[in-house]
Amino acid sequence: MTTRRHLLRATAAALATGAAAPWTPARAGEAAPFPERALSLWVPWTAGGGTDLTLRLLAELAQAHLGQRIVIENRGGAGGTLAMPVLQQALPDGYTLAQMPQTVFRAPFTRKVAWDPIRDTTPILQVSGVTFGLLVPVDSPLDSVADLLAQAAAQPGRVTIATNGIGTTPHVVLDALFARHGLSFVHVPYKGVAEQMIALSGGQVMAGVNASGFAPYVDSGRLRLLATFGATRSARWPDVPTMRELGHDIVAMSPYGLAGPRGLPEAVVRRLHDAFRSALFDARYIAELARYDQEVAYLDSAAYARSMREAYAAEKRTVERLGLAPA
Repeated sequence: MTTRRHLLRATAAALATGAAAPWTPARAGEAAPFPERALSLWVPWTAGGGTDLTLRLLAELAQAHLGQRIVIENRGGAGGTLAMPVLQQALPDGYTLAQMPQTVFRAPFTRKVAWDPIRDTTPILQVSGVTFGLLVPVDSPLDSVADLLAQAAAQPGRVTIATNGIGTTPHVVLDALFARHGLSFVHVPYKGVAEQMIALSGGQVMAGVNASGFAPYVDSGRLRLLATFGATRSARWPDVPTMRELGHDIVAMSPYGLAGPRGLPEAVVRRLHDAFRSALFDARYIAELARYDQEVAYLDSAAYARSMREAYAAEKRTVERLGLAPA
């Protein structure tokens, strides 16, 4: 009885002084605070590439603001589009997110898919963007883009070039480059940057085009960069020419962001946006991007939604212009 009386007095005192109880159940009709458990961030590339590594750090920094873990789920293959079915089937509760690479806006026009990158997603924010480079093994006799094209002319059907998948931006720009010169090449697709760079540095293919995840391989002397696909030269490799400078009218950039399933509540979108935006401008993350010759390319949810719609329309025009649509 004494114990019960003491407990009641302690409870009354806590209420009178406004002391917080260790757990307070939600009132009837009130939504539970978001998030209450771990989130999943789907990365549509194999582990170990530049995009995977930078997104792992971004998730680590964002989870400090959300108060819950963000678990990275890798699903490489199909040119970076395999997270789209996950988003399409996920509940709109904010616990399932995915990276949106440029390929998801192109794929519906090049092959039959059950998902739509605009209809089936809720944009959170744009994160960054990658540029691309044409690389060869460090001991390759090919010293320039002109050498590569000359080799293709001298040995039709013998030049092997790796990309990170069928229908990816590197694949599309290579098709355009070789078609303009009436040449062909053997396309060797890989599921992710890491395995592609290992194959290229090991001489299993003659050349490769990929995003700036190749930076550590160039800096360590395992690969040689012949050209970049940006509008201007890279600040990191200022001696390397752009494809446009070399007379090939090709500029390829690939912005990407994060999205959730269709129908996310506005409050959840705002909570996710704010957490990831804080992580995005963290000095550690900016430094990590710089390792791969990338910068923050932030757009808020509304601006990113507009950018996604513009990208979808632009990819349709590109596919039609290059004749990549299926018969």
